[in-house]
Amino acid sequence: MADKQHKHGDMDITEQQKTFDGFMRWSVNIALISIGIVVFLAIFAR
Repeated sequence: MADKQHKHGDMDITEQQKTFDGFMRWSVNIALISIGIVVFLAIFAR
């Protein structure tokens, strides 16, 4: 049934790496924008 054994490092993961990099880029950008909004409101809100 399982004729092939898994060999560590053989799988092509370029698409997964690109997806993760994009996710991290969006996450960091959203976090920075959110922090900026909070700081803006803390300074100018009454």
